[in-house]
Amino acid sequence: MRRGRHAPPPPTAAASGPAGTVTGMERRPLLSPGVAEPLREPPEAPAPARGPRAVVGTHPLVWLPALMVAGAMLLPAVYLVIAAAELPLARIVAIVTDGATLRLAGRTLLLAGSVTGASLLLGVPIAWLTTRTDLPARRFFAVATALPLVIPTYVGAFTLVGALAPGGLIESWIGWRPPSPYGFGGAFIALTLFTFPYVLLTVQAALRGLDPSLEDASRSLGRGPAATFFRVTLPQLRPAAAAGGLLVTLYVLSDFGAVSILRYSTFTRALYLQYRTAFDRAPAALLGLMLVVLTVIFVVAEARVAKDRGGQFGLRGPGRPPPRVPLGRWRVPAAMLTSTVVLLGLVIPVTVIAYWLVRGVAAGEAVDVALGAAGRSLLVAALGAVAAVLAALPVAIWSARSRSRVARLAERASFTGYALPGIVVALALVFIGIRVATPLYQTLAMLIFAYVVLFVPQAIGAIRASLLQVQGNVEAAARTLGSARLAVLRRITLPLARRGALAGGALVFLTVLKELPATLLLAPTGFDTLAVRVWSATEEAFFTRAAIPAMLLIVLGSVPLAVAMVRERREVG
Repeated sequence: MRRGRHAPPPPTAAASGPAGTVTGMERRPLLSPGVAEPLREPPEAPAPARGPRAVVGTHPLVWLPALMVAGAMLLPAVYLVIAAAELPLARIVAIVTDGATLRLAGRTLLLAGSVTGASLLLGVPIAWLTTRTDLPARRFFAVATALPLVIPTYVGAFTLVGALAPGGLIESWIGWRPPSPYGFGGAFIALTLFTFPYVLLTVQAALRGLDPSLEDASRSLGRGPAATFFRVTLPQLRPAAAAGGLLVTLYVLSDFGAVSILRYSTFTRALYLQYRTAFDRAPAALLGLMLVVLTVIFVVAEARVAKDRGGQFGLRGPGRPPPRVPLGRWRVPAAMLTSTVVLLGLVIPVTVIAYWLVRGVAAGEAVDVALGAAGRSLLVAALGAVAAVLAALPVAIWSARSRSRVARLAERASFTGYALPGIVVALALVFIGIRVATPLYQTLAMLIFAYVVLFVPQAIGAIRASLLQVQGNVEAAARTLGSARLAVLRRITLPLARRGALAGGALVFLTVLKELPATLLLAPTGFDTLAVRVWSATEEAFFTRAAIPAMLLIVLGSVPLAVAMVRERREVG
């Protein structure tokens, strides 16, 4: 007789608990209806396999390089601790509590808080105007208001000085000498204009993912566009705004070029001066650790502010775009706001650069076309992007395809450099190069390593996101068909990661192109890039010399960003 695999009858009420499960009764053989022979218990289903994530992640060619990358990324932070620990405790306390140190901390926090607040006040409304309203030329302003991001802050500082300094653009054109651009005011303007797009882009992305039905319901209840924005839309944007604000804060804390050109003393400028002028560099390591502590405090604060306890982000309906909010009489002020931002953050900087270039040529000054510096910038950007992608691949694959806690720790350790200001990483590598790895000091290899430490999280995030978009069942199917783990890694996993690797590499390329402090401290002697030329020429008030490298930086950075943004908006529709 065939022994059935019939489903057992449901338990009676006396034998069931509240959820219909058998409670406290002796298990007895089940009888099939009309059959005297008891049925055997159905065999238990085998425990589901851990899936391809663990299969791929356990290969030594994945986890061993990932562990090596994670350890290498921790080197700067560990060495800073070791270098600072060489100081006696009494001197550590004296440096930390010194009035000059406390003033540096206060000035740094004042600038970071002011720029972050101003960036939020600019970025959130402009993101809403360019995403949800009937703003005139909305698509143009959506791209143009983000383009100041491609202008490095030290280039922005150069244009500010070139416009406001005696004999600059404003005095030459209208005969009025404006106030001095140096100090807190100039640093605040330059950093706000050229970092607020971090908030703009993150909030724009969040707005495109919100469920428009919530706003529709608010308007149907009689609330106007302004009330709906403040009471419904804005609370949902809290995590995105906090994330963009954190990026601005971290950028301000790590900025070196703008504050140096505009002569506003912060931790980064003090670190550089301490490194250049002091024989004992251990105090510089201590100042670097203090800057790291400030960075960690802001990262933790952002995580608490952005925590989404209410599940606020709903999924948009099936392909339904959100309705355009009519601005009515506010269309003209909104257009004036976005136009002013584009004017100040894009048109005027380009105009100032062109003015100094034309003025220098007319005066007979020799103008270097900076092709050599441009080539070196492209070289280190390309090498940095390739090295960052190669370092990111094992970490991203392991974290995306493994449930191991060690994989998670390796990923988090790889993100350490992203929380460290560039000058702190450069300072740590200077210490390592002088005391431990002397043959590597002031070589291209150490400079590329600094770029990897600083920017590998950008590549890891892009690669991991591309892998998580594809179910791991593809790799599991290959394993069940007899493919070895190495063959699955080579033929399936790496091709799946290719799209993310290209995106991450492009992002790292653009970021390295603008990087300044690590290049200043670690580049080989005589190896000047576009960033170094702009900074050194502006420091000496040779504005014509800075014009061409500044323009080249803007062009090289703006074209890829504009193309990517236009493509994204076409895909979104």
